[in-house]
Amino acid sequence: MQQSQPQVLYTPEQRAKRDATRWTLVQGVLAPVQFLVFLVSLYLVVNSLKTGENTDWALASVVLKTLVLYAIMVTGCIWEKVVFDKYLFAHAFFWEDVVSMLVMALHTAYLWVWWQGSWSADDQLLLALTAYITYGINAAQYIRKLRMARLQKPYESFGEPNAQVSA
Repeated sequence: MQQSQPQVLYTPEQRAKRDATRWTLVQGVLAPVQFLVFLVSLYLVVNSLKTGENTDWALASVVLKTLVLYAIMVTGCIWEKVVFDKYLFAHAFFWEDVVSMLVMALHTAYLWVWWQGSWSADDQLLLALTAYITYGINAAQYIRKLRMARLQKPYESFGEPNAQVSA
């Protein structure tokens, strides 16, 4: 019985670029910051929907979450360009980028309705929850890829295991 090869995320050249660029560190810092902002905002949004309290804080927290999302998306595109020579939709992260576009669209829609003020606060917060659900799915996708990257063994050439010579 033959074992299937794990999916290779990075060629040796891409791995070297990933490890050498400062944008990897930027992403490594922004990701947990964004997740912390998300958790605080999620609490405020859910609490406001349940109790009707601190609604202004909840609404503002979604704006802050969206601004942090924009920052991580822009720097993530730069990272992807450095590593894969494409700003978006590199093969290794294609589906993560597709879902990211939906996440961005929903967060941007939130900013629009928040700015316009034509929706009720509860409707705005429900839109934010929808955006947060897609963000949660997208975050899980990226965590999965991070785990896959850590499990990927170094390769001498694309797809071929590193040959070990023993004496």
